[in-house]
Amino acid sequence: MGTGEQSPADGSGSTPDGVRAGVAIHGTTNCPVVAASTVHDGPITGVNWTHAGDTHTEEFRARDPDAVDRAEGVPEAASVVDLGDERVYRYDRPREGECACRIIEELDCPIADARAEDGVLLLTLHLPNLQRLRDVVSALDGTAERVEVRYLVQGAARGDGVSDRTLVDRGRLTDRQCEVLRTAYRMGYFERPRDANARDVADALDIAPSTFAEHLAAAQRKLLEETLAAN
Repeated sequence: MGTGEQSPADGSGSTPDGVRAGVAIHGTTNCPVVAASTVHDGPITGVNWTHAGDTHTEEFRARDPDAVDRAEGVPEAASVVDLGDERVYRYDRPREGECACRIIEELDCPIADARAEDGVLLLTLHLPNLQRLRDVVSALDGTAERVEVRYLVQGAARGDGVSDRTLVDRGRLTDRQCEVLRTAYRMGYFERPRDANARDVADALDIAPSTFAEHLAAAQRKLLEETLAAN
C-alpha cells in the first residue's frame, strides 16, 4: 500500500474490538522455564521458542545464573550471551509431552509475551474476541492446576467510532475475594431473580453472611474502580 495506511485484518475499515489478556497458568507441567522460575529471584523473561523437525529450541533471559544451574527438571542450558545484568540461555529438547504454549499456538493464537515467575507461567495474548479467550482457557484444562485471567483490556468502538477500552486487573483481588466472586457467580447470586441468596453463598463458602458481604463489597469496589476510573 503506497499511502502507508494500514487496514484492519478483516478489511472492513472498522475499529477492532478484540482483547488483550494476561493469563497466569499455575501448576503447568513439562515446562523447564517454569521449573527454573521456582528457584530464581525475580521473573524469567524473554521466553521464546522455535521448532525444527522433532526438536523444540527455547530461549530465555535470567538474572541469576546459579539458579538456572541448580533448578531441577531443566535441560542443560547453554549460555548464549551475557547482557551485563542478565544472561540469555538456550536449550533443546524433544517436541513431546503436553506444553501450554504449544496448545495455545495450535489454536492459531500467537503468544505476544511469555515469562515465568515463582512457578507460574505468565502469557500475554491478543485475541479477536472473548470467546477465543474462553477457547484458550478450555484447551488448557487438564494441563495445569489453574488458569487465571489476571487482566483484560477489551476494545470496542463507540457510536462515534472512538475506541472505548476497559481494563480489568484481577490481580488486585485477593484469592479469597476471587473465590467469593466465583462462588457467587456460579450459584446465581447475580441473576435476576437470584438463584441463591447471601446466606446460600456464605454457607457454600463456610463463612458468615456478614463476612461474605464484606468480601463481596471489597471485590466489587476494586472492580468498579478499575472500570470507572477513566470515566
